[in-house]
Amino acid sequence: MITSRWLDERRRHWARLELLLDASRRRGISSLTVQELREVSLLYRQIAADLSSAREDPTARRLAVHLNQLLGRAHNLVYRSRGGTPRGVLHFYRETYPRVVRAALPYTLTASLIFAAASAAGWLTTLRDPSFVRFILGGEMVDTIERKEMWTHSIVSVKPLASSRIMTNNLTVCLTTAASGVLCGLGTVLLLVFNGMLLGVIGAACWRAGMSLSFWSFVAPPGALELPAIFLAGGAGLILARSLLFPGSLPRRDALTLAGGQAVRLVLGVIPLLILAGLIEGFVSPSTLPEVLKLLIGAAGLAILVAWVVRAWSPVPPVAPS
Repeated sequence: MITSRWLDERRRHWARLELLLDASRRRGISSLTVQELREVSLLYRQIAADLSSAREDPTARRLAVHLNQLLGRAHNLVYRSRGGTPRGVLHFYRETYPRVVRAALPYTLTASLIFAAASAAGWLTTLRDPSFVRFILGGEMVDTIERKEMWTHSIVSVKPLASSRIMTNNLTVCLTTAASGVLCGLGTVLLLVFNGMLLGVIGAACWRAGMSLSFWSFVAPPGALELPAIFLAGGAGLILARSLLFPGSLPRRDALTLAGGQAVRLVLGVIPLLILAGLIEGFVSPSTLPEVLKLLIGAAGLAILVAWVVRAWSPVPPVAPS
């Protein structure tokens, strides 16, 4: 429940942000000092937390709408104003994006659990019903696996073209997974289930054929980046779905606008991951490197990714009283 004391403590921060935004609108962003720009960024994050508190109180509907509009104005200054410069892009990926991942962690974990459950179901179904694998993969691919051959020979002969196609496909999958959240999450869940089941079916088929090491050594180097990217895109889709299904005290349009900003930032972060994964899948996975080395490359990629995201757990310094 929102209390009068809480309102008195928070109002000065809201007023301070409005003052800085008005100054930027009248005189341009260049009129703000570096310290003031940093203060806008900190206020933005604190007021985002205030909005979450306001949305939980049914009696604070007007306050939630006001804070949502204030955050919308601040978003343009915090993100868009510096997004076109190399320094702004670097700051986003180095500092902002890990915190975006932290904020979306419950949704990303839910997406990963959906994917993992579908993968396990595909694996178990393939082991219990051998005909299921032909239904999912098709006869040609199954025959190749039964001959204990990998189906990826075409990548070796045209690596640059194959790498480009892989990047395009991965980007399409992730963007579609995220955007499908506007279908109340149904499209996002179906894509997570399909891709998870596909991985489980192929993994089980290769295991039955004694090709597990070959398969996982091919998948691990790019998969260490591709799979987290899919989970993040799935989390973005679930964020959109939640805003439509459970908008709280906000109008559904306002809730979707706020969720859309979070989802877009989450998806932007997976683009470099997918580009790097496409290069690895086109050049490293089909190479003649030892299989153990490929697995180590995948483990190293995952470790670096985790270290990057763990930056989100660094404490946010409080806003100095104005």
